Amino acid sequence: QVQLVESGGGLVQPGGSLRLSCAASGTMFSISAMGWYRQAPGKQRELVAVISSATSTNYADFVKGRFTISRDNSKNTVYLQMNSLKPEDTAVYYCNVRFRGLGEYWGQGTMVTVSS
Repeated sequence: QVQLVESGGGLVQPGGSLRLSCAASGTMFSISAMGWYRQAPGKQRELVAVISSATSTNYADFVKGRFTISRDNSKNTVYLQMNSLKPEDTAVYYCNVRFRGLGEYWGQGTMVTVSS
């Protein structure tokens, strides 16, 4: 059974940093793309960043220059380094992992709150 375990969320002051992690386990299927999405209260879920198996990356305009997505294939883990956080970055962050031949799975979500 596929499991995605997220960690790293929390409360941070504006201008601060957090690092999110998402570890996938429970299947032998290989992973293609991995990504992070977020959903703020009363808003739709939106793409934050995605990284392909070839480590090409794509970012939403609102995080370019502040967030960095990376992956460790040996650990089936994707990371999101978030710097210069703003109050509008407050949301539940979800990881998304696409397995070849199996489909996509979502993490349980981790709350990020940016507030003074």
